[in-house]
Amino acid sequence: MNLGFCPLASSSSGNCYLVKSDKTNILVDIGISGRKIMENLEILEIRPYTINGVVLTHEHGDHVRSIGPILHRSPNARVFATSGTVERMEEKAAPIPDKNLVIIQKGDKFMLGDIEVGAFEVSHDAAEPIGYYFKRNDKKIAIVTDTGKVTEEIEDAIKDADILVIEANHEVNILLYGSYPYNVKYRIMSEKGHLSNETAGECICRFLKDRQKPQAPYVFLAHLSKENNTPQQAFLTVRNILEEEDFYVGRHLKLEVIQQKEMGDMVMI
Repeated sequence: MNLGFCPLASSSSGNCYLVKSDKTNILVDIGISGRKIMENLEILEIRPYTINGVVLTHEHGDHVRSIGPILHRSPNARVFATSGTVERMEEKAAPIPDKNLVIIQKGDKFMLGDIEVGAFEVSHDAAEPIGYYFKRNDKKIAIVTDTGKVTEEIEDAIKDADILVIEANHEVNILLYGSYPYNVKYRIMSEKGHLSNETAGECICRFLKDRQKPQAPYVFLAHLSKENNTPQQAFLTVRNILEEEDFYVGRHLKLEVIQQKEMGDMVMI
């Protein structure tokens, strides 16, 4: 295996992904219960003590809630996060021991085992949020969630990814006519909120137009809102936008929606 990706869960209530090689295991966010993470790792035949690192995108509970349980079972794992994330986490989650903590910032690149990790800035209502890409032997995974807009920096970070995980949080009309208070709707739709299905589709179109590799990439739609979206709606909206630009699922990309509470299949590249 060169690089593998497995979504353990992704939604507004909890997020966790596994990125791995034969020698390295990385958890991206740990916003579901520690018990569920351990159950999923056991299914994948990954022992907790083999987790090399945890990379955190930001401090919201649906991304960091299980830091205590994970470090209890994986005491040697390093935790990578920005200083802003760590400072805010101290108010909401178990403290990260100094021996485990590595402070990073946007633009940093570092090695975790045999996988190169890059951090890039996203736009969200958090202290110092970032996204990540992972590279090994010319293969690349990029994860972009919890951002209200797609910047040039984000588009550069996801360029030529073989696996792209991108937020498709809400369908705009469902959100607008739903029961959320106006201030919450405004927050979600703002430049520091979340990407809609339409914005995700437009980003994927640009990603495919700029792509230099001949192989069709995997694209996963992630972080769906339970109240303002459905997997079927996200898939249909994105597919329609792609087809308007003559990109077709199955020919130009492999498109899937990550289930909100269930582990997906391992994808290897």
